[in-house]
Amino acid sequence: MKSAQLVEILKEKLPSHEFKWNFDRKNDKVRLEHTVLKKGMDISLPEILAKYETDGEASIREVVYTINETFTAMEKELAEGFLQNTVIYPVIRSTSFPLTSKAGDPFIYKDHTAETRIFYALDLGTTYRLIDETMIASLGVSEQEIIESALFKVRSLPTEVKRDEVAGNVFYFVNNKDGYDASRILNVAFLREMEQKIDGHMTVSVPHQDVLIIGDIRNDTGYDILAQMTMQFFTVGTVPITSLSFIYENGKMEPIFIMAKNRVTRKEENK
Repeated sequence: MKSAQLVEILKEKLPSHEFKWNFDRKNDKVRLEHTVLKKGMDISLPEILAKYETDGEASIREVVYTINETFTAMEKELAEGFLQNTVIYPVIRSTSFPLTSKAGDPFIYKDHTAETRIFYALDLGTTYRLIDETMIASLGVSEQEIIESALFKVRSLPTEVKRDEVAGNVFYFVNNKDGYDASRILNVAFLREMEQKIDGHMTVSVPHQDVLIIGDIRNDTGYDILAQMTMQFFTVGTVPITSLSFIYENGKMEPIFIMAKNRVTRKEENK
């Protein structure tokens, strides 16, 4: 499927007269404006096309659903404003993610790793909105209270994992598809609990927002498998974060590329 074909399909599935479409062929993206709300969104076409290759029509349905829910949330915000005591969660994004909204308002964020930042989201049920500085007064809380509330709430998210073993290495996946799977990387108690299950060396990966991968790497092949796995997830993710994994040791994370080759051996020797 070509980008132009994808745009036509999206137009057919989103026939509202309130939408104005602007196809940017040079940058391979489409700008969708809501003429009543005077707000819009940029849709990167290559990411959707890549996912279409693996997921088919389901990838189109997912994009259409996201667009509808986003504009519905905007309409509700316009009609009702922000409600106090709303649920706020942290969300993980890459360091290349914009630091301001489309309107130019600075987001509330905090540095996380060399590859990731923490943003904060107002949960709206079926979608969420990243919190910017203009929203603080309406929410009736301070920036520090937003951060503390989000870190508290992320601990309440379910942390069931799916286990898979490949070439003697074990991988655990958190994949609830609630928009906050990668956010579980901020649940310190959960990471410590998982660390107790690790026989080799523990890795954590957040290739996109809807998955957290914890690796129990027991041999050199495990690192190759992890690299291929995270790149695949990163490629097909709706909101990619980073294909780079992290070594988790003593409550700290460091990028896997600076890891010594014999970390697993050293861990065994230190036991």
